[in-house]
Amino acid sequence: MAITIQWFPGHMAKAIRQFEENLSLVDIVFEILDARIPYSSQNPEIKRISADKPHLFIMTKRDLAEPEMTARWLKYFKDNDQPAIAIDAKTQFGINNVISVISPILRDKLQREQDKGMKKRPIRAISVGVPNVGKSTVLNRLVNRRAAQVGNRPGVTKGQQWLKSGNKLELLDTPGILWPKFSSQEVANKLALTGAIKDSVFHSDDIALFALKLFRVSQPDQLQQRYHLNDEDLQLSDVDLLLKITAKIGMRDDYERASNRIIQDIRSGKVGPYTLDTPEMVATENNDDHRN
Repeated sequence: MAITIQWFPGHMAKAIRQFEENLSLVDIVFEILDARIPYSSQNPEIKRISADKPHLFIMTKRDLAEPEMTARWLKYFKDNDQPAIAIDAKTQFGINNVISVISPILRDKLQREQDKGMKKRPIRAISVGVPNVGKSTVLNRLVNRRAAQVGNRPGVTKGQQWLKSGNKLELLDTPGILWPKFSSQEVANKLALTGAIKDSVFHSDDIALFALKLFRVSQPDQLQQRYHLNDEDLQLSDVDLLLKITAKIGMRDDYERASNRIIQDIRSGKVGPYTLDTPEMVATENNDDHRN
């Protein structure tokens, strides 16, 4: 299948270079993942560059993901010795959540520094993630103030800035980073559907059709409730289902406008919680890594 979504503007190449240059300044990497796509939102460039650096996955948007699947992902990461936490950064999250996880990871390093007579210092971390993953919201919670600009679209954070969280943690913020090439259309579609890729880069009806194909199987009840569909409607082809929904929501034959509505409904959780990645897919994908 031809790849229709490719996006790697110059500022992302610059952000990757900055990340690589600043890696030596920090003790640990915070990679912010979307709990709805915990695998697809992992950036292979980050993994490649920071292979020898301690790593913490912070899964955001937990409230929009399926709780059972989030628990399975946390178990998968634990079983593979990858520290990870899942959060709803808008409501219940703070510095102690992170410190309790990373302190054991860095205990030996910090103890060695103290044994050498070095002054006790805050843990230094760098925060990275794909665009629109909720990274700025996480940082704001960690520093307990509105320190990083928050937006609901890719590319809000333009540069890098250090943030301080009391005397326990210092954070280096970075812009959202995608990688140069998507070799899998499915991963590109998942990133587009959840908002990591600018809407101007893809055709909304392509992503809406992708979503309907998934949701008619995984969330049929929610799909029916949201768009007043019946069982027979779900037997239609993806294209005809899109046209049916277009009519149902009063947009006549304006399927492009309806596609945008479906995408926004899914992003905001109006079609219910969902998780598009499963732990079982990792082994299969790793045999032919879709992101490199």
